[in-house]
Amino acid sequence: MAFSTSLKASALASIAAMGAFALATGSPALADHHGKKAEMSQANIVETAMGTGMHGTLVAAVKAAGLVDTLAAPGPYTVFAPTDDAFAALPAGTVDTMLQPENKGQLTSILTYHAVAGRVPASALAQAITDAGGTYEFQTLAGNTLSASFDGQTIVVTDEAGRTTNVVKADVNASNGVIHVTDGVFLPG
Repeated sequence: MAFSTSLKASALASIAAMGAFALATGSPALADHHGKKAEMSQANIVETAMGTGMHGTLVAAVKAAGLVDTLAAPGPYTVFAPTDDAFAALPAGTVDTMLQPENKGQLTSILTYHAVAGRVPASALAQAITDAGGTYEFQTLAGNTLSASFDGQTIVVTDEAGRTTNVVKADVNASNGVIHVTDGVFLPG
């Protein structure tokens, strides 16, 4: 009897160990699959901007310029996204003029002046500023240059005309890049 009980105990221990091994080796695969599903369901840059509640003007401009498909593509992109208040601070009539169909080319230039190829989180931008000795210059999708520096702890971006804007919220992640919310609009020289 003792042998039989010992055999049963040993068999149950083996089964339990195999089950624990199966669970232990299966869990990372399930977790990885879950992570990919979550990543795939994350909103792209346009969808993310639509959902912020403070980028209605930017989204309208992206649509008017025909850039929705571009900014929804895999990228990755980094977008410095002006808030509705930033657009409202432009001289009266500027936004209405930009949104006119005959100004689509100019609007496209303005919007691509706010975008950079690649995913550039705030930590990488901050490091680039530090490595460059305080001011880091980079090229936008429009082919223009922006420069980034610090004002205290705030990243400040300056356009070619010398206008500055603050990054008021960094690292809004999207499936195809990252958005840095700004309190100003960059305008080409």
